[in-house]
Amino acid sequence: MNVSLKSVMTAIAGLASVAVIATGALAANINGAGASFPYPIYSKWAGAYQGVSGTGLNYNSIGSGGGIAQIKAKTVTFGATDAPLKKADLDKFGLAQFPTVIGGVVPVVNVPGVAPGQLILDGKVLADIFQGTIARWDDPAIKALNPGLALPSKAISVVHRADASGTSFVFTTYLSRVSAEWSKSVGAATAVDWPVGIGAKGNEGVAGNVAQTSGAIGYVEYAYAKQNHLKHTRMLNKDGKTVSPSSDTFKAAADKADWAGAANNGFYIILVDQPGANAWPITATTYILVYKKPTDIAGTAETLKFFKWAYANGGPAALSLDYVPLPAVATQAIEASWGQIQVK
Repeated sequence: MNVSLKSVMTAIAGLASVAVIATGALAANINGAGASFPYPIYSKWAGAYQGVSGTGLNYNSIGSGGGIAQIKAKTVTFGATDAPLKKADLDKFGLAQFPTVIGGVVPVVNVPGVAPGQLILDGKVLADIFQGTIARWDDPAIKALNPGLALPSKAISVVHRADASGTSFVFTTYLSRVSAEWSKSVGAATAVDWPVGIGAKGNEGVAGNVAQTSGAIGYVEYAYAKQNHLKHTRMLNKDGKTVSPSSDTFKAAADKADWAGAANNGFYIILVDQPGANAWPITATTYILVYKKPTDIAGTAETLKFFKWAYANGGPAALSLDYVPLPAVATQAIEASWGQIQVK
């Protein structure tokens, strides 16, 4: 089920969340909620899995903060977050955590005369834009990165997430790594005190606001940029190389991740600002949270079956949306970690 986010936003105008529903008449549905970052791929996997298993997925894209809150409240079988919980928090709440897929957060712009992938930014300039110290598109710092590009003398309209967001966690973690001023004055979290700009709910909301606002800049998971025909930027990475967002550059950022070692730490891995000539600097993995001793034993068992199927069969669908499937060493470690989840 390859869902057009533009059509979903039109059909459900004004809602803060988007539901993916693939219902199975003869099998119990899986109920989850959380991160909007993986919504496009969970949607596609849901349709395919329902066809082969009869089990449906009811997933509400409400943001990582909402996903964490709902799994803690036990109103869903699984929560989803792009901001991983640390092991102490997992242990405190009796939760298990595992990653599902790798993707990239990309700056998206709506600048007259600028084509997709034409504008180049680096981390410091991006941080300065989101702090409001760079306020116009023809600022000398932007022009220095884009010699020969005709940039308009137009005010920059910043769009950021209004909800507690794992995508914001990834984005602000990156800005904190590359800008000492950002780290000191704003910091990294699922929700921060944004210095400038307007807030929108979900990757869907940010995409919609950028598309509708001339002079805007925002940040979304790359699939949202593609599905909404937004103009993404290129970035200078840690090695000083200009890179474009793609499954190849996301993979390059994750190549050195120690997945097997991370199994002892709740798979807590941060992939932003990684070295490598081809590495996209704002790369992340997204996570699932379930109880180790679930009250919904059947639903949790079905959740694990769904993601086991996705690891084995969902790679082509992930790549079609420019996500990166987890490597075999990761999925083997993840499936081994499921022994701590009591579903029998």
